[in-house]
Amino acid sequence: MRIGEAAAAAEMTTKALRFYEQQGLLAPVHRGPNGYRDYPPETVARLQFIRRSKLAGLTLTEIRKILQVRDAGQAPCAHVAAQLDQQLTDLDQQIAELTALRSSVAEHYQAASQGDPTQCDATQICSYI
Repeated sequence: MRIGEAAAAAEMTTKALRFYEQQGLLAPVHRGPNGYRDYPPETVARLQFIRRSKLAGLTLTEIRKILQVRDAGQAPCAHVAAQLDQQLTDLDQQIAELTALRSSVAEHYQAASQGDPTQCDATQICSYI
């Protein structure tokens, strides 16, 4: 399967395939006499896995580790579960931080929207913040 066919089957660009190969997510492939990369059929499933993993918020480093476990002949399920658990923990923390930030911005906005700019203390630069 040529690079364009593999890219189309996995709904990716040929540039993405080359990048994933450079990053070690795809094994180096055989090149035909014409110089074209010749991907094995299982490349499409691997590319689809990479795409799903990215949609789940995993980094390329995390994806590479999962693929290494699979390539070593082991099921990566426990590793994936641990990775997703960490991803959920990180997301919950980010949501909490964003919620606190939103509350702070809302308070400042409330003060700014009801304030009188003529009463602003120049020594504070802006008294709303």
